[in-house]
Amino acid sequence: MNDISSIHIDFMRVVRKKFLDLMKDTEKAVVQMEEDKLFWAPNNHSNSVEVIIKHLSGNLVSRWTDFLTTDGEKTTRNRDKEFESTIETREELMEIWSEGCQVFLSALDTIKSEHLLQTIYIRNEPHTVMEAVIRSLSHTSSHVGQVIYIAKQTTTEEKWTTLSIPKKQS
Repeated sequence: MNDISSIHIDFMRVVRKKFLDLMKDTEKAVVQMEEDKLFWAPNNHSNSVEVIIKHLSGNLVSRWTDFLTTDGEKTTRNRDKEFESTIETREELMEIWSEGCQVFLSALDTIKSEHLLQTIYIRNEPHTVMEAVIRSLSHTSSHVGQVIYIAKQTTTEEKWTTLSIPKKQS
């Protein structure tokens, strides 16, 4: 096996694992929240869990649909609408989340060794496929952190089950 094939296998394995962890943490946080809290935002400058997840899904769908041949900012995407509250239920929200995640995971399955350093475009800016993957993982990670923070703030301590190692149990 040549070096690029080995790097490809390791890179894809790590990315998939990290992304699946982010998916799981998001789902674990959302399931603990009272449904009305999914739509709560502390002020007009902040986003609700609903809006964050809708935005993440829209971003993933746009970036990873036909990513090798089209710009990652699709003309069909209405980014501004992602920041409007339009979802009514937890189930609908989780379907939208699942859709975006599945587009990303499916795209990962199509990436071959020779694609890693191929140039693709996001908003007319060149990125290697590796850079674009890392960019998406980073973007997703920061927003999942927001979701978890809101979930912890809006769920009582008695009802919250930690997503990692509990305090004083290291």
